[in-house]
Amino acid sequence: MLSRTGLAAASTFHPSMCMGFGCNACGVTGCRIIDSPRERLIAILTNSFAPCNGRFPLLIFLCTAFFADSAASGALLLTAVIAGSVALTLAVSRLLSATVLKGIPSSFTLELPPYRAPQVGKVIARSILDRTLFVLGRAAAVAAPAGVLIWLLANITVGEASIFSHLTALLDPFARVFGLDGVILLAFLLGFPANELVMPLIVMGYLSTGTLADVTDLSSFHALLLANGWTIQTALCTLVFTVAHWPCSTTCLTIWKETRSAKWTLAAVLLPAVCGFGLCLAVHAVCMFIGIV
Repeated sequence: MLSRTGLAAASTFHPSMCMGFGCNACGVTGCRIIDSPRERLIAILTNSFAPCNGRFPLLIFLCTAFFADSAASGALLLTAVIAGSVALTLAVSRLLSATVLKGIPSSFTLELPPYRAPQVGKVIARSILDRTLFVLGRAAAVAAPAGVLIWLLANITVGEASIFSHLTALLDPFARVFGLDGVILLAFLLGFPANELVMPLIVMGYLSTGTLADVTDLSSFHALLLANGWTIQTALCTLVFTVAHWPCSTTCLTIWKETRSAKWTLAAVLLPAVCGFGLCLAVHAVCMFIGIV
């Protein structure tokens, strides 16, 4: 039995956080193995700070295109970003354990189950039914209407501009306070069904096309961003916001199923969003103070 002096070990270095680097919805499901309801809830609330596979393409691009002069330095920077996400998870977990979810830390016991010969058929069947189809079903429940919404926003015009363009103009003053712009913020909002949509939505917003555009040529994408006013400060704030913002729809549905509480599901959305906006505001202020544009 290993004594646990703080909650950080339970919620941050727990295997559920490692699962979150692949998919936050799976990471939330993995929190079931935590015995303490309080610590399980903190692990659920902080799991979205681990960047999932959907966020890695944008993180990799930003690290290599704006902040690195070689693949090796880009890889080191990406590693630093991941380490920063772990540190942020630690800090938020500690804060929650000392405030709204204050309690006595439980002990951690790890027992090895008895060895049994694997039943291949059962493993495959349960894996497909309990995991693959389970997650895909939740994703499809939101992805289909979200796709329709994105198409309508991009193709219905009011005056001489699409609704998408009007929304980016409306959000732009607010986004500028945090070192972003209206296109970036709207891309993250409409990317709620899946984080993989953020990069194509940014391209669609800047090109004013009516459909999502695949990002196949990163050099062209880089040139497009620079042509639309991106600077080192914009890239840095976007990098921070990619790490810390609201979880995707599938993760939110999974959180609601695991907690059966609209209150904690909303908290799981607001907690990383507030942290992300706060960090972007701080980065923007520091960049303006030292003259980085």
